[in-house]
Amino acid sequence: MRIDKYIWCVRLSKTRTQASKECNSEKVKLNNDFIKSSKGVKIGDEIAVKRGPIWKSYEVISIPKSRVGAKLVSELIKETTSWEDLEILERVEMQNKQNKQQGIYGRPTKKVRRDIDRFRRDMEE
Repeated sequence: MRIDKYIWCVRLSKTRTQASKECNSEKVKLNNDFIKSSKGVKIGDEIAVKRGPIWKSYEVISIPKSRVGAKLVSELIKETTSWEDLEILERVEMQNKQNKQQGIYGRPTKKVRRDIDRFRRDMEE
């Protein structure tokens, strides 16, 4: 089975197109090698998927015929990501949650930028 189809079937990606793009943009490794979406996957292979700042790794246990339900995914893959990497991911998610609660969303909107410019102008006068 193709790696992009496998990633989609075991619900590591929402759509098959998204899975294919991840493979071609070097966000998926098969046995520690970057691969293209057409590469085949076999039982016993190790798949690593880039998620945020870490690589989540999985071992292929079985190959499905088609996309499976969320409850059946544990019968097809086994997560082998180290605890250290999972802790890093948890810390990053916690920091993002704190930023969201504080109202820090990234780039300011046009209106917010104008308000900041007005505030700076008033402070200079």
